[in-house]
Amino acid sequence: MKKREGIAFMQINEQVVRDIVAQVIAEIQSGGMVKCRDEKSGVMSIDGSKVVMEPFDTGRSGDKVWLKDVITSKENKNLAAGLMKIEQTEFPWTLNYDEVDYVIDGQLTIRINGCDIVANAGDMVLIPAGSSIVFSALDHARFVYVTYPANWSEQAEG
Repeated sequence: MKKREGIAFMQINEQVVRDIVAQVIAEIQSGGMVKCRDEKSGVMSIDGSKVVMEPFDTGRSGDKVWLKDVITSKENKNLAAGLMKIEQTEFPWTLNYDEVDYVIDGQLTIRINGCDIVANAGDMVLIPAGSSIVFSALDHARFVYVTYPANWSEQAEG
């Protein structure tokens, strides 16, 4: 460390500064949800308590649906993931992408071909690409979704 007029200065490597700036920018862009990220490998962790879901337009007024993509094609070219919440709502959806849902709390029902697939907290649901379903929660459901490919929103028909 160098001292100048009683103040200690550290020699800072340009790459260290670039890495710090990249991390700060990434956290700002993700709303501060990223707890830790290794830029070289792409490994990252998301702080679920900082995820703020936004209203999701199902195309039907009055539906109570919120979601937030937390891992997008910017972070991973293959998979995306996010959080979704549904309250006393059901809405039709066609998936042109594969999706796995993990129910955190509540009860999620997926209706397809006259059959109700019911998932409770701790359950997982696989919805293959090409499925025309109805997402439903009589009370509420909060769940994590993982999609393939990562650009699911560009594949969606709704």
